[in-house]
Amino acid sequence: MSATTVPGPADGGSPSAPLPVPLTSRPLTMADSRAVFELMAAQELADVGEVVIEEADLVADWQRPSHDLAASSVAVLDGERMVGYAEADGERGDAAVHPDHRGRGIGTWLAHRMQDLARAQGARRVGMPVPEGSPGDRLLASLGYGVRWTSWVLQLPPGARVPERPLPPGHRVRSAREDERRACWTLLEDAFLEWAERERESFADWTARVTERPGFEPWHLRVVVDAEDRLLGCAVVLLAGDCGYIDRLATRRDQRGRGLAQALLVDAFAEARAHGATRSELATDSRTGALGLYERVGMVVTSTWLHRAIGL
Repeated sequence: MSATTVPGPADGGSPSAPLPVPLTSRPLTMADSRAVFELMAAQELADVGEVVIEEADLVADWQRPSHDLAASSVAVLDGERMVGYAEADGERGDAAVHPDHRGRGIGTWLAHRMQDLARAQGARRVGMPVPEGSPGDRLLASLGYGVRWTSWVLQLPPGARVPERPLPPGHRVRSAREDERRACWTLLEDAFLEWAERERESFADWTARVTERPGFEPWHLRVVVDAEDRLLGCAVVLLAGDCGYIDRLATRRDQRGRGLAQALLVDAFAEARAHGATRSELATDSRTGALGLYERVGMVVTSTWLHRAIGL
């Protein structure tokens, strides 16, 4: 789906009504990671039929040195129970409402509060991913949030394998050494910034998300190297329950078209299976142009997400 014009405040940026009594709100703290995970898991289960989020995802994101959780988040409480939340990290937002508490105006209030949080950080717009056709998608559309890009979650069907792609002579895939982590960060950021509209993530923030993520093990960071042991590609693979999930994958720009990405894909899923995974998944979006690549190696789309955003 092509990007659409992102509306401005006149299309949805007006202040929202107060939260209905007896709901209250407050900023999040690190101690809220479990409650937010349970809230997001309930929403994902209702909207896409599976839980995608992990508590470790939240902890890894919130523990970044550059991140001020209290200044960028809000929780909605019904008594002591968290029934909604929103956060904004510059232009990147997220929010959730427990399915049992929809229809109370919480989502609308959070959509506007997310704008306030982003605006206070100097952002020109804010957006978040929502499952296509979900209540959240319909709500944000009604509030003037336009579609900027489309994302897809893909899964390798049970019993299927990504076709092997022989590496050039002398090349191999292995776990990254500790002294290669900065080079992995550089390679991944260089590749993703070819199409992502954001500032370069600092090495400290990348470390917080990747190598300091709860549960990280050295085999999670995979690299493809040449005969001189030079880094040509990198993948971050996570083990989420029984799912091997590729969080990031990229090859150096001057090394593309040689089958290195496919070799990394095969290796990452194989490593995850060796560590107990029975499913293999990844996500991509319309900015990368990689959907066809993953479909050609046998992966199938299991859910479609829209990134909806609004100008501030």
